[in-house]
Amino acid sequence: MTTTMHTSGQPGTTSRIAPGDTIATRELTTIRSERILAPAPDVMTHLQFRRYAGCPVCNLHLQSMARRHDRITASGIREIVVFHSTAADMLPHQGQLPFAVIADPSRKLYHEFGVTTSPRAVLHPRAWAAPFKPQVCPMILRGIRGGGSPAPRHGDTALGLPADFLIESGGRVREAKYGQHASDHWTVDELIHLAHAPEAHPGHHELPRRAREPRPS
Repeated sequence: MTTTMHTSGQPGTTSRIAPGDTIATRELTTIRSERILAPAPDVMTHLQFRRYAGCPVCNLHLQSMARRHDRITASGIREIVVFHSTAADMLPHQGQLPFAVIADPSRKLYHEFGVTTSPRAVLHPRAWAAPFKPQVCPMILRGIRGGGSPAPRHGDTALGLPADFLIESGGRVREAKYGQHASDHWTVDELIHLAHAPEAHPGHHELPRRAREPRPS
């Protein structure tokens, strides 16, 4: 099944995906050599774009997703995570995650979805706070012991911005978020709320008051 993807341009950016756009179905290969369809044909897909493989902010966030993966799955959502790193660089950091992780070192998918880089990725105070959390050091050490690096490698950049897309099984984008800094992403609670929210006004779901407050992870 192949559908048409429409994009909405914004001044000063590459074309961006907007709620209501339709995403073409494609086959992707995970870092564990598994072939998957994106978006998934039978459930909603949470497609999230992260930064480089060793990014402490990204990996701390993904650990929070992994801990509640059963709840995410029970909500009818399939996780697919993309990094602009090679599979070899990613395996020490993301190889044990319970959901699909995709290597995109050529940034093909990043370009298609309008996910860009900016110095503000690392300048926001919330981007500084996450790497100093106590659980980050053991996480970094595990990656190093596996042969990974906490620093960008092989053409990666620390200036990448995250992005989140919630896509229905038919390819229609229900919600889209382009992060303003490295730690600007949906939490698990926000994701589940968006998946269950009514669609009276697509693209304008109101998050619960607590969920709408900026969070570091």
